[in-house]
Amino acid sequence: MDLGRKGAAEIHGPAMLICIPDVLNTDEIREFRAVLARADWTDGRATSGLQAAAAKNNLQLPENAPDAKMLGERVMDALGRAPLFVSAALPRKTYPPVFSRYQPGQSFGVHVDNAIRPVKGTSVRIRTDLAATLFLGEPEAYDGGDLVIEDRFGAQAVKLPAGHMVLYPASSLHRVEPVTRGERLVSILWIESMVRDDGERVLLFDLDQSIQALTGELGFEHPEVVRLTGLYHNLVRHWADT
Repeated sequence: MDLGRKGAAEIHGPAMLICIPDVLNTDEIREFRAVLARADWTDGRATSGLQAAAAKNNLQLPENAPDAKMLGERVMDALGRAPLFVSAALPRKTYPPVFSRYQPGQSFGVHVDNAIRPVKGTSVRIRTDLAATLFLGEPEAYDGGDLVIEDRFGAQAVKLPAGHMVLYPASSLHRVEPVTRGERLVSILWIESMVRDDGERVLLFDLDQSIQALTGELGFEHPEVVRLTGLYHNLVRHWADT
């Protein structure tokens, strides 16, 4: 399935992979690229666990760099304005966005993300329920570099337009295929959800999307919309850890 050719795509079941379009607009992408073009990049293996570091070959913007912090805050602001992200992730905590760069010959072999990520310089620890990749370069700007995610929905190769994001379970096996031409530029995030269980989170997402569709047809005050909205919030109340 080529998610790069779709505006938004969801795969349902015990786990979920979803494309979130237009997290950043064209002007924002242009500004991000200008900042990243002049940034000082370092070896990406410095921020990985032992297993991931052995498979990792890319460049990364130091997490404590002023440019990384500034752009990370802008990504977080954009996600706060992305209702599809909020509906799918139900975020409780989010690890500050990490910026990665892949040049020809670089890749990231098959790995699973660390279950817990401490935020540098703080006492905060993030349980990585979900991972997200925000694409900052256009697909035609590089060859190779597909993000391949393997889970109960099968293996999916993902290469999205600039400004689009893919959200998927952090427990998934995944890899980045070698870049053979150009440059792959992305931002990576990890999310601790209020709803820890993947299956429960998928059910809530499906229910929320159905409520929004019915609201568009019937209005907020229709009895069935009110009833289903109440069911949604009662399930969140039952499953959420805040």
